[in-house]
Amino acid sequence: MRKKVDERIRTLIENGVKSRHRSMLVIIGDKSLDQILHLRQMLSKSVVKSRPSVLWCYKDKLELSSHKKKRVKQTKKLVQRGQLDPEKVDPFVLFLETGEITFCLYRDSERILGNTFGMCILQDFEALTPNLLARTIETVEGGGLIVLLLRSLSSLTSLYTMVMDVHERFRTESHNQAAGRFNERFLLSVASCKACVVMDDELNILPVSSHMKIIAPVIVREDSEGLSEAEKELKNLKEELNDDFPVGPLIRKCCTLDQGRAVITFLDAILDKRLQRTVALLAARGRGKSAALGLAITGAVVTGYSNIYVTAPSPENVKTLFEFICKGFDLLDYKEHLDYDVVKSANPDFKKATVRINIYKQHRQTIQYIQPHEHEKLSQVELLVVDEAAAIPLPVVKSLLGPYLVFLSSTVNGYEGTGRSLSLKLLQQLEERSQISNKSTESGISGRLFKKIELSESIRYASSDPIESWLHGLLCLDATKSIPNINRLPPPGECDLYYVNRDTLFSYHKDSELFLQRMMALYVASHYKNSPNDLQLMADAPAHHLFVLLGPVDESQNHLPDILCVIQVCLEGQISRKSAVKSLSEGRQPFGDQIPWKFCEQFRNTDFPSLSGARIVRIATHPSAMRLGYGSAAVELLVRYFEGQLTPISELEVDERTENSPVRVIDAAKKASLLEENINPRTDLPPLLLPLRERRPEKLHYLGVSFGLTLDLFRFWRKHNFAPFYISAVPNNVTGEHSCMVLKPLNNDDIETSGSDTLGFFSPFSEEFRKDFTKLLARTFFRMEYKLAMSILDPKINFSEVDLSSSSGFLSSISGILSPLAMERLEAYTNNLVDYRMTAAFVDDLARAYFCRKIPTTLSYAQASVLLCIGLQGKDISCIEAEMKLERQQIMSLYMKVMKKFYKFLRDLESNEIHSSVPHLRDISMEPHPVSLEEELNAAAKQVEHEMKAKADDMLNPDHLQRYAIVDKEVDFENALQNGGGKALSGGLFSVKSSESKIEKLNERKRNKQEKGGSKTNKKRKSN
Repeated sequence: MRKKVDERIRTLIENGVKSRHRSMLVIIGDKSLDQILHLRQMLSKSVVKSRPSVLWCYKDKLELSSHKKKRVKQTKKLVQRGQLDPEKVDPFVLFLETGEITFCLYRDSERILGNTFGMCILQDFEALTPNLLARTIETVEGGGLIVLLLRSLSSLTSLYTMVMDVHERFRTESHNQAAGRFNERFLLSVASCKACVVMDDELNILPVSSHMKIIAPVIVREDSEGLSEAEKELKNLKEELNDDFPVGPLIRKCCTLDQGRAVITFLDAILDKRLQRTVALLAARGRGKSAALGLAITGAVVTGYSNIYVTAPSPENVKTLFEFICKGFDLLDYKEHLDYDVVKSANPDFKKATVRINIYKQHRQTIQYIQPHEHEKLSQVELLVVDEAAAIPLPVVKSLLGPYLVFLSSTVNGYEGTGRSLSLKLLQQLEERSQISNKSTESGISGRLFKKIELSESIRYASSDPIESWLHGLLCLDATKSIPNINRLPPPGECDLYYVNRDTLFSYHKDSELFLQRMMALYVASHYKNSPNDLQLMADAPAHHLFVLLGPVDESQNHLPDILCVIQVCLEGQISRKSAVKSLSEGRQPFGDQIPWKFCEQFRNTDFPSLSGARIVRIATHPSAMRLGYGSAAVELLVRYFEGQLTPISELEVDERTENSPVRVIDAAKKASLLEENINPRTDLPPLLLPLRERRPEKLHYLGVSFGLTLDLFRFWRKHNFAPFYISAVPNNVTGEHSCMVLKPLNNDDIETSGSDTLGFFSPFSEEFRKDFTKLLARTFFRMEYKLAMSILDPKINFSEVDLSSSSGFLSSISGILSPLAMERLEAYTNNLVDYRMTAAFVDDLARAYFCRKIPTTLSYAQASVLLCIGLQGKDISCIEAEMKLERQQIMSLYMKVMKKFYKFLRDLESNEIHSSVPHLRDISMEPHPVSLEEELNAAAKQVEHEMKAKADDMLNPDHLQRYAIVDKEVDFENALQNGGGKALSGGLFSVKSSESKIEKLNERKRNKQEKGGSKTNKKRKSN
């Protein structure tokens, strides 16, 4: 059954073609594919030129039925044979086969950059991201169509709860419920876009597109040649300069008046021949910046410039620039292979991008691509072109400037991501210093002539395109215009930190939108790389939270307060030990939880991931309030908040979270059908801002940060007692910076800590990192600036107030650090007997011991810096001269002082060590005796008298005399008396035979002798 298409759809498409504005159609239903053919036919009838080309983007498959796939194959064969009958073939199949369609997977969408299509079809809504949305829509030319295909929905609000593919990356083990706030805001914005229509798969306009009730055909004012006012001015400009060489031929390639004027400005600077000059080109995406630069470089080659260098974050960023250089050569009758050669990169990462053009028509000339951090290669350069300068770190861009002509190009907003607002920093400095006299030699950019060019007119479509305005508002691409001026800056101490409710922030209310645009404006003005995907991360990620620092708020005034600082925080940790062990064993890191996984990998610790922490994802300060203490005030308040110092809420109270559950959307979907439903921003929302004292903080063990390592950033976090635990060995390809992670333990009763160390449980890990970093300075971080390395090591250089005798951890022996020969060499150097190179063999050991706080020697900052450069980094004296801005003699003097202090400490340590190893006589204590001599003699006399009396008594003891008794020998005794005649002999002795054995007699004699000998010695002692 044939059905007439609503005239409003046809009028919308025709109006877009007439005004060169794009239109967007959202088709809901499973049969939406069948309507694409009709829309394509309506667009083809409205466009005067050939049928528009089509870009068809999808996730992984086209979802065509097997029947249609079979018909497509058959049609393809018929086309090849020339036997195709259009009347017998399915029109949709014929469209697929012969409709100039470019099919593209979402993951390969980068390859369509720079291409232009008349119609863009986007299916698989769940796979879309903000980056993909902007990247694909921006390829559509003026008058083209964007068609978004959705499956059948019972209600539009069911999009709020649709699970997007990107949500898988937002989920972590402890936070697995992603919200659909971005989809809600997307749908509400589509309903308010005047060039967008939402309809079903039968092309019935839904009530949500209420602005389409009445649509009238537009009338475009054109002259007799069919040219608009802007096109007429461009034509007149080309005719005026037609005879001028090389401007005339080159300007023919310009598509807009703004682009033509930019090329003229560039060529004026080239022909001026004053090399101390900078020309900056600023524009939004799709304005023809790279094309203008390419045409200008062609003019420089013709003018005679020999050495031209081009730099950008990646060679792919200058693809369009090199293409227009070649197009410019064609306009000037240069022939490839005869007058110039194009050299492609052999690096597989650069995907065969053009990196060099050699020209030899007039003389030897080169156009060479270099990476931004290779600025030391800029020798003999005459013209330097920096494309996408906002994506290059500001210090690197400054180092690229020199005594030559410089062209800068930067995207002030766009889907590819913008940097630390170049216009707010470097360009502002250049503009101010260009007014200063050239006599100033303070820096390399002083006294340079400066000119700024801005492109506002788009090339692909006409100005005031409604789809561009809608896309910029949805993805906050024009956020830099939303930074309000602050009339009064309050003292940081009077400011308060507020929690931002994300349900209210992304509700698409007027005030919420203005507040969101201001927040994103601070992001763009403060960070190197921003992407539309960051917006979806802020909205849907379950672990992310937003805080803003505001001045004193006057509630009587009905206006939004000025945002001084924005902090985005991601909750991490609470990972099971099983997951940590599995991650270590497999050598992989899941999405999210950056600090726990990196800490687990670095220190092989499976306990740390179980702790709960927060990572500060971003901190952005208002451009007018930078370096005034607002960032520090915000960080201090955040630390106090997570430590529970700001919230007087009892733990017994129920924790009322301020972000509502999305379940209400399902209930709302049951109230109305798709053809009756009309959606509006919600009204039952909590306040946008909540004071921290009214919200219970999450219980955390630490606060961490991951950032690109620069001196200012590191000093900022070091000031707030954050300590590093990881620095990547390989710098980032875009920024040239090493990734750094720092951590600060919070006061928490769950972890036992010993001592008063501010780092708490993190202290031993910090010491381990310091040891490793001192070793890596000689290899991986050899080129690191000494000031940054000193800040990372944070050495204790003043030991004047330290009690060296009681402090532990210092060197106790010289043998572990220096050999006797090395000690002799050190002594010889301190006595000026040898050159400093004699210390090269052991100065690294001394330096590591000092920076690990093993040598308690007080040094000045300059002395410690020289020690770091020579001892840890192994730099040559000439390199140190250039880096420290000191003379050679000053450096050697500082080095000598360091060595003398080390030698004094080591000599004292050696002497103490020798003294402790030599044997010593035992000291005799000469103290007065407690007993006097007279008392001692009297006591000895009494003891002798007592012993003599006891001995005399013992001799008369019967038991003692019993041994002389004659037992059982009375008869023998009587016989002896009779033999003597009954009288005693002259000696008074009688001889009676004893019954004891000879052995007993001998033993008895021995005992008698011993007793006699003992009595004699006693007599001698007494006589003495």
